[in-house]
Amino acid sequence: MALKGPSGRVVITGIGAITPLGNSVDQFWKRMLAGESGIGPITCMETEGYTTTIAAEVKDFDPTLYVDPKEARRLDRFISFACAATKMALDDANFPLEDEELKLDTGVMIGSGIGGLTLMTEQTKKLHLSGPSRVSPFLVPYMIPDMASGYTSIQFGLKGPNTCVVTACATGVNAIGDAYHIIKRGDATAMVAGGTEAPINPIGLAGFCAARAMTTNNEAGSKASRPFDANRDGFIMGEGTGVLILEDYEFAKARGAKIYAEIVGYGMSGDAYHITMPDPQGDGAYRSMKMAMEKAGIAPSDVDYINAHGTSTPYNDKFETIAIKRAFGEAAYSIPVSSTKSSIGHLLGAAGAVESVICLLAMRDGVVPPTINYETPDPECDLDYIPNESRKVDVAVSITNSFGFGEHNGKLVFRRED
Repeated sequence: MALKGPSGRVVITGIGAITPLGNSVDQFWKRMLAGESGIGPITCMETEGYTTTIAAEVKDFDPTLYVDPKEARRLDRFISFACAATKMALDDANFPLEDEELKLDTGVMIGSGIGGLTLMTEQTKKLHLSGPSRVSPFLVPYMIPDMASGYTSIQFGLKGPNTCVVTACATGVNAIGDAYHIIKRGDATAMVAGGTEAPINPIGLAGFCAARAMTTNNEAGSKASRPFDANRDGFIMGEGTGVLILEDYEFAKARGAKIYAEIVGYGMSGDAYHITMPDPQGDGAYRSMKMAMEKAGIAPSDVDYINAHGTSTPYNDKFETIAIKRAFGEAAYSIPVSSTKSSIGHLLGAAGAVESVICLLAMRDGVVPPTINYETPDPECDLDYIPNESRKVDVAVSITNSFGFGEHNGKLVFRRED
């Protein structure tokens, strides 16, 4: 059944997500559109001494529903998340896993910005308490970021291109964009692509606290993440996974697959400015948006929705607003923009993948999610950020923005197939 030659077009036929708002796409989307928050006090670890004590945790996740119980005890959480979201996405796509020829031509590219940090933390503690002989032999394979792709490919018998992207918080978008190019150039018929992250652990939290990148407004709880609001003071760490099934267009049509949208543009750039702070003129973000739109062959006025990176940090939100204005000109003021990190926190390497899922659902349902906790306008952030309530919008073309430490910028353009 596998395609013998590429059509040059790539579509999305399935989606899966594990998020702080729910462990299914439907639950997650319903709660997001309702303006709910998945942010609250951290429950998975002690937080005494930390300047930030809130996060967006995935609750009630049972890995044994997706992997062997014995294996589930060994795996880091970021791998289990990836397997779960992949199973959802494959089921959603009604992907024919019984076709052995197709599995030879189906690859996996699920990235992670950090990888198995919790497993490393646990095993480092064991090393210091009990000595090197007590360290797990599974530490190295289940810690490295590429094992989300590797383990998932084994779980589902997918033998095509098997690789990984690590570009910090741009990982999810870069993984989807790079997988898109793999299909486009004919190296695979289908790809499982996305991002996964489980960074809420003692060293992960301590590191971001030390970097002074996160909010210290712990008393605000679910209201602490407030992208583009004048009183924002830092991001909220989150965890979860987003996975998309990408297929060659002609192959998907031939098998009668439902199609969420076509990927029509992918832009990448680097700021070459600072390891953590974006360029003050939004130059890299602007150039990657411009590239994505040029590749898509669309004008700024064609875009119906932008899912912003919108971290709720003073610098990111200001500079991203500047970049959007540079890329879209006057059209920037008429395009709805929202940051869904207000509801689910910053999922780091998984952010761009989950936000791609959000773009696809907005296109499917004709409704865009809000930026919650938007209360005090910032004169330097003066676009339409869809404050506090979701809005009905006919979304035919959407863009998602992602930026990452190390000056990585990634953009994807999706176009609905009507």
